[in-house]
Amino acid sequence: MSLDDLYQEIILDHYKKPRNRAPELDPHDVHVHHSNPLCGDEMDLRLRVGDGATVGAVAYDGDGCSISMSSASAMTEAVIGRDLDDALELAESFRLMMHGEEIAREDDLLDGVAFRGVAKFPVRVKCALLGWMALKDAIETHRAGAAEHRVTHDEE
Repeated sequence: MSLDDLYQEIILDHYKKPRNRAPELDPHDVHVHHSNPLCGDEMDLRLRVGDGATVGAVAYDGDGCSISMSSASAMTEAVIGRDLDDALELAESFRLMMHGEEIAREDDLLDGVAFRGVAKFPVRVKCALLGWMALKDAIETHRAGAAEHRVTHDEE
């Protein structure tokens, strides 16, 4: 089995058996909604901040392609329990990987590293980034003292 085949299996596993996908997370400290009008992907992400400013829990839900939904699933596993600053750094490492740069934190990305091949398909990069950018926004929204934020344009 090639590395590409293994990565495809990991992505499909997260799509078929998503981790931390739920329409609600109660209680939660912040809720963000991100959408990409270019492809129609939409995601709600709820974040609970734990003691010591850590990612206590994170849940996502939405409608989107297998890449966006499975990437969000992999993201949740990689960030739960991490310090908020560390989670932001990990999101940035993932973003850079999606833009073809070397992986700075391969071990910390866990299954997120399986999405490295998506960088070869620029139209799919925004799909893979949707959940990670929603996490970044949720942390920044929480730090700004807000409880909710909506982003209705595509971003990376």
